[in-house]
Amino acid sequence: MAQASSIEWTESTWNPVTGCTKISTGCAHCYAERMAKRLQAMGQDRYRNGFKVTLQPDAVDAPLHWKRPRMIFVNSMSDLFHKDVPTEFIKRCFSVMQRASQHTFQVLTKRPERAAKLASSLLWPSNVWMGATVENADYVSRIRALVQIPVDVRFLSLEPLLGPIPRLPLKGIHWVIVGGESGPKARAIQADWIRRIRDRCLTQRVPFFFKQWGGVRKTLAGRKLDGRFWDEMPMVTESRDGTRDRLVA
Repeated sequence: MAQASSIEWTESTWNPVTGCTKISTGCAHCYAERMAKRLQAMGQDRYRNGFKVTLQPDAVDAPLHWKRPRMIFVNSMSDLFHKDVPTEFIKRCFSVMQRASQHTFQVLTKRPERAAKLASSLLWPSNVWMGATVENADYVSRIRALVQIPVDVRFLSLEPLLGPIPRLPLKGIHWVIVGGESGPKARAIQADWIRRIRDRCLTQRVPFFFKQWGGVRKTLAGRKLDGRFWDEMPMVTESRDGTRDRLVA
């Protein structure tokens, strides 16, 4: 069965790879690392290596058996484009995503440079969305790599947002998610950082999704920004010939 997700912008998770390594500021308090160590302590076989990058070949075909269409976050516990994931394994995952056309797959990476380098050798069906994490202005170069990828929907996850991103580049971007860091030692987010990004998205007509304020007790902080929820998403319609068209929310 699919692993149901409490992440606000998706429905399920699929982890053909587990484990990762830290490459930037946003990785300092990685939630996936904390969870992996907890699952290892509980004796979960998939996390026998803790947070070391581990392929899970038996999980690759799982989405083909999930009949109900759903949004699927790919590798919530890893990064499909980590250097230790073989290219052939990545191709196998993309083949499954193409075949499981009833689902929408949200692939998120901190390594869009590798994704862009491999793009010409991968299948990019319309049900695959490609995103990059950008936690502050130091990593906007990831956006330049992301927009080189020939995919219908490109998105940014600005979570945890750790600083202002003046004039966020949005050309070629179809969706923006913003969220504060949560959990132990969570670093604070400032409302002005969020509002500037939201206002830029509104001006550029890019759907904006505010995920959370975060903090040590994120449920108390909630998700409202200026008195309302911001849950915009790219809308995709399917035509009679099976192709999909992206529409702005």
